[in-house]
Amino acid sequence: MPVSSSTTAKVYLDSNRVISPISPLLFSGFAEHMGRAIYEGIYEPASPHADARGFRRDVLAALKELNFRAMRYPGGNFLSGYRWQDGVGPRDQRPQRRDLAWQSIESNQFGTNEFIEFCKEINTEPMLGVNMGTGSIQDAANLVEYCNAPVGTQYADLRASHGYRDPHNVKYWCLGNEMDGSWQIGHLEAEEYGRKAREAAKMMRWHDPAAQLVLCGSSSSEMATFPEWDRVVLEHCWDQVDYHSLHFYANNHRNDTASYLAYTAEFEHFVDTLSGILRYVKAKNRSKHDVYLSWDEWNVWYKATLTKDTQGEWKTAPHLIEEVYNLEDALVVAQWMNVFLRKSDVLKIACLAQIVNVIAPILTTTNAMLKQSIYYPFMLFSRLASGTALDVAVKAPMYQTTKYGDMPVLDVSASYDEAKGAMAVFIVNRSQTESMSVELNWQDRAPSMINCLHQLSGSDPKAANTFENPNQVVAVEVPAPTISDKAATISVPPLSFTVVEAQL
Repeated sequence: MPVSSSTTAKVYLDSNRVISPISPLLFSGFAEHMGRAIYEGIYEPASPHADARGFRRDVLAALKELNFRAMRYPGGNFLSGYRWQDGVGPRDQRPQRRDLAWQSIESNQFGTNEFIEFCKEINTEPMLGVNMGTGSIQDAANLVEYCNAPVGTQYADLRASHGYRDPHNVKYWCLGNEMDGSWQIGHLEAEEYGRKAREAAKMMRWHDPAAQLVLCGSSSSEMATFPEWDRVVLEHCWDQVDYHSLHFYANNHRNDTASYLAYTAEFEHFVDTLSGILRYVKAKNRSKHDVYLSWDEWNVWYKATLTKDTQGEWKTAPHLIEEVYNLEDALVVAQWMNVFLRKSDVLKIACLAQIVNVIAPILTTTNAMLKQSIYYPFMLFSRLASGTALDVAVKAPMYQTTKYGDMPVLDVSASYDEAKGAMAVFIVNRSQTESMSVELNWQDRAPSMINCLHQLSGSDPKAANTFENPNQVVAVEVPAPTISDKAATISVPPLSFTVVEAQL
């Protein structure tokens, strides 16, 4: 991967160049009834690490460290065939069912109320989906009543009889999942889905006017119906919804690391296209209401295949798409989160798909747990990116990619939080061979000091953590430079993610 002769770069930071406040919901997750995500992931009563409720204590601790602000549940493709009533009430009375989405057996031992308890345990907002496939608009409304209404009516009283007299007060709701996809149970065309989602939204809001609703957008920018699907469904539902979803999974099928590390070009194009659709529909509808984007499924996924690794062979908790993540995957995840900050004016929710075992930052066995490479960039962004996102100016050499043409060697974002007295700069060096000397220049107010540099790097893009060797790809602290004349210089190694943690 040739880089132009310069191995120096400059980053210009100015707290007056604000993109937008950073929504904390950008650091959210997704837990689906798929494979071992719920059973043997979050919930495993047989594990020596389980608490009295069956929750894995080690997994809970790791998830708390990631500090997810919201958690999407229960799917995913699973949602479009799910009867929420199966997952509430006494466990010995819950039916086992065939899950057609993943060809698995669903025991229903973990359901809505267990999920709410899980969310409380890790201090995250629940984000529930309603079934827009086989489910009716009445089913959707009934679930809102079950979760959020005070006692005195059928479904609220049913919740109370299950041991939860106080409402759950679920704020965020997804109007189905990937309804644009032919693979989806109960797939609908855009006009059909738009009408159904609108009517479900009306009933749900009548139960709870404070409900924040997420409309199904395109499952990928590569869908044949993109972006027409998005325009049509938004025109139907604009004033009834608050967010519009997008999904995307990155891959390196061609084993082209240079292009893979430039995926931000695709991510940004996807967001920019949908941002244009949002502005168009708002103008066409003569509306004063705003709808924002919810990237409620995103991650790297390609080593486990759709044909082989998504069919559960009618087992309970089969091993499905348990992706092993390496260094280059972690760098793509870090850049994806850079994009979240750079597009924070329109992007307000993002849910890492998923959180345990299934395409996840955490893998488990009954006795052990492993933090994968992608765990660390998410943890650092979640911990340090707050306040406002800054419009960073970067002068860096370019390198060649076969897929995206010339791209900058550095990918950078930054956050500035006056209230916390903190600032962070997030830098990925895409070069596979060259270190980069990066001069940070503060143009208005320099921090008083750089507290710490966090760095994740390595020489092999395919290096990955294993249960036997869990520290191959981890973030470590490296010596921080001093600030002189509102500038500081750091060295970023090839194939690296560096976070500058500064104190105002």
